[in-house]
Amino acid sequence: MSTLLHIDSSPLYGRSVSRQLTEAFVNQWKSSHPDGTVVDRDLNATSILPISAEWVSAAYTPQEARTAQQKELLAFSDALLAELEQADEYVFGVPMHNFGVPSVLKLWIGQIARVGRTFSYADGAPKGLLTGKKATFIIATGGVYDAQTQMASFNFVEPYLRSVFGFLGVADATFLTAGGTAALNYGHNRDAFLASHLQAVQSHAQAI
Repeated sequence: MSTLLHIDSSPLYGRSVSRQLTEAFVNQWKSSHPDGTVVDRDLNATSILPISAEWVSAAYTPQEARTAQQKELLAFSDALLAELEQADEYVFGVPMHNFGVPSVLKLWIGQIARVGRTFSYADGAPKGLLTGKKATFIIATGGVYDAQTQMASFNFVEPYLRSVFGFLGVADATFLTAGGTAALNYGHNRDAFLASHLQAVQSHAQAI
């Protein structure tokens, strides 16, 4: 039985392109995996605190030596990590914010990038521990930032996510981008805009 972890990070909900596309992905995945399990994590409905010095100290303290206070500090991180570790596949909805990922997603990454849990160092070399996982990143951008376009160098979303999750051991990553969503604010037909992106997302969900 497969488990899919579904994470959304857009604050726009009903207006969100990335949320609509991840919903289509999940529905298709359920159809293709009738015995599968989907775990939903809405980062905008989750209270995530910034990493503190005390949190870092707790994370680098060996588990058997942690105080009760340190264990409490890491409890939320442990819960998020359990979702990641138990899932076989991930799908992320990621709108571009100021050329990068949303702040809530960055806070979530801070909680799950944990030494000894999602990465380690052996002989000074980093080793990702989230191996054997598949990740699909569904990105929505207001402008068009495709390779070879004038704005390509402003796209820090895909390079950042590819680097972070590659560092954590997720080598099988697919990026599907709906670029130019700003047109929807100026009367562009939403159904027409989304048609090709929905098809790409559903086809990918069916194939994995």
